[in-house]
This record gives sequence, structure tokens and C-alpha cells, in this order.
Amino acid sequence: MDLPIATADGTFTATYTSLGLAALDFPASAARAFPGIAVLPKSIRAWHALTREALLATLAGQPVGELPPLDWPGATDFRKQVWTALLQIPVGEIRSYQDIAQSIGKPGATRAVGNACGANPIPVLVPCHRVLAKDNKIGGFSAGLDWKRLLLGRERNL
Repeated sequence: MDLPIATADGTFTATYTSLGLAALDFPASAARAFPGIAVLPKSIRAWHALTREALLATLAGQPVGELPPLDWPGATDFRKQVWTALLQIPVGEIRSYQDIAQSIGKPGATRAVGNACGANPIPVLVPCHRVLAKDNKIGGFSAGLDWKRLLLGRERNL
């Protein structure tokens, strides 16, 4: 189930399964139609409220309170480990791909960590933007480097 989240930066799309938030898409240029929230199951309405609050906080460079349950259907155990490690990076701080590889006990998997970051279905809330390449080079970002710079800049101005 896809639901919109309007922000000053555009309308994001949150996708939910019966288990939780499964994806968060950056604003698209084309308008989309969404179902009315009143007809949704109570659990999804509650998760959507948490997602909205967390997204608005992150976009403002602020710490996130509670996240909804996260559902990563079809993800490998390795990717789930990486994404869980990303959730441990505090607002305003950065890590390298190597740091994340070491934190999950796979120090030789730096490139695979980068691939997992690129495949992150819940960017912004699972903060892959806080991961940089060697020597603090910005690296890549699924939504483009402008978004990565914007998010990092807002977090560093706490």
C-alpha cells in the first residue's frame, strides 16, 4: 500500500506491507493518486503517522523518535545487517563503508556494503546518506548526490 507524505521538499511515497514500512521513495515529478487514509487498517495509519514524523524530523536534520516496524521483503541477511547498522549512526555523524563492514563483522565486504547502501529501500530513515567513501569522499546515493549533500548539510547544522 502506497501513501504520500507531503514535505517542504516534495511528496515522498511510503510503501507498507502487512509487516511494516517496506519502502520510502523520494519525490517524483509526476503526481500520483493515493487511497484515502481513513479507509486503511489501524496499524498502517499508526505506522504512517510514525513514518511522517520521522521523515519530517530527518529532513529538518533532527533526531528521529520512533520508527514504524521495518519490513525488508526479499532482502538478504547481509543487507539486513548493513541496514540495521545504518540505523545506529547518530544524526550529524558519518561513517565509512569500511566502518560499516567492520561493525557487522565483515571487514572485507566494503564494496558489498556500498551495494547494500545503494539498494536501501528506505533511504532517509535508514540513513545510508551518513555513509561516505574513503577520505570522507561523498560516494554515491540512490536519489542523487544533491539529496545526499542536502541531508548531510541539514544534520550538521544541529
